[in-house]
Amino acid sequence: MRKLVSIVLLTLYLFSTTELYQLLKIPILIEHYREHKRLNPEMTVTAFLRTHYDHPVKDGDYGKYRKLPFVVHSNPLILVFTVQPYTGLELRHHSFKVAKSVQIPVYNEGFCRQEFLNSIWEPPKYS
Repeated sequence: MRKLVSIVLLTLYLFSTTELYQLLKIPILIEHYREHKRLNPEMTVTAFLRTHYDHPVKDGDYGKYRKLPFVVHSNPLILVFTVQPYTGLELRHHSFKVAKSVQIPVYNEGFCRQEFLNSIWEPPKYS
């Protein structure tokens, strides 16, 4: 079971970080070669590969040509790992000073009028 899991993980990693995913397009290459073989029975595999990879021509077949393996390249996932040297933690003995406590008033009595504060807490009046 471990071996299977490691093979699957390695395969997923290689397909996502390299051009290995292009190998999944080989059935398209074979199908396209068969189409060319039907049109020209004397075409060899090397002639087909030269036509599509050595000197590609933009013709009516260009859309299928772009789907062939190793024609269009993409930027696969790139993972970069850096290993940092050990950074030690240096502890120093510090003496902390005790801050003086200052009493902060809750509200400034000069800021609000007393009549206003008293009217807030009165129940509503019905007329």
